[in-house]
Amino acid sequence: MEYRSLPVPDGLDGSRVDAGLAKLLGFSRTQAADIAAAGGVQVDGRPADKSDRLKGGTWLEVSWEPPRALEVEPIAVPDLGIVHDDDDLVVVDKPAGVAAHPSVGWDGPTVGGALAAAGFRISTSGAPERQGIVHRLDAGTSGLMVVAKSERAYSALKRAFHDREVEKIYHTIVQGHPDPLAGTIDAPVGRHPRSDWKFAVTSDGKHAVTHYETVEAFPYASLLEVHLETGRTHQIRVHMAAQRHPCVGDAMYGADPKLSARLALTRQWLHAQELGFVHPATGEWAVFESTYPADLAHALDVLRGD
Repeated sequence: MEYRSLPVPDGLDGSRVDAGLAKLLGFSRTQAADIAAAGGVQVDGRPADKSDRLKGGTWLEVSWEPPRALEVEPIAVPDLGIVHDDDDLVVVDKPAGVAAHPSVGWDGPTVGGALAAAGFRISTSGAPERQGIVHRLDAGTSGLMVVAKSERAYSALKRAFHDREVEKIYHTIVQGHPDPLAGTIDAPVGRHPRSDWKFAVTSDGKHAVTHYETVEAFPYASLLEVHLETGRTHQIRVHMAAQRHPCVGDAMYGADPKLSARLALTRQWLHAQELGFVHPATGEWAVFESTYPADLAHALDVLRGD
């Protein structure tokens, strides 16, 4: 058990407990909220909730169990597709229900663990739990990911993603019909002010740009092709929900549960359809494509049959 006792600086007066702990002690906001929920935060001797407001000059006491080190656990994922494999990189078609890498609160399979279980040797660059991982997809989003196998590929791909030199094309079905049918959403994305796991369009969020185009329209929904200019967490889901057109099946961001049930969807209709980048070994532009998995294809068939 670790313990800290300190006064609340005047600069954090009015801050939420979880946000204040994150700034004072270097926790993630989620970790700070978990500590408060476990009764590990007291202000002037009284238990504090994560959403309570701090007051400058009060005395803060925090006790917590250090988080266990994240490790890549080899767990086989039989339906992980191998789209391309060479000495420098492997492109996978990730099924829903698989995270990109281990994280606090996730105990399911990961892309790195699935590749390890299948005998792949990947780059040792990056944090131990993220070795070889140069970008990510939400656990509930299916589609293409590239993983570095060589150190030169890791460096080149990390730079390419950072410099926005990678072509990332997604397909999503959203509720309703966006107006205009094609356009750009330029709105910053940050942590949701009232939820530990959600994100939102916020004034202090990170720059985020999403380009979309309607591919096909149905009575109650639209199939969109989306080009990401930036890659913020939950970016497409947040931007479409902010336009009042949440991704179909996305309960976290306000999707209609009746429509989700009718389409037999248990996750958001969102798929990383195409991935293009300069191959770090050949210097040539490489493009990879994926087809819709069975659950998304079924939902699309139902909509087309209406």
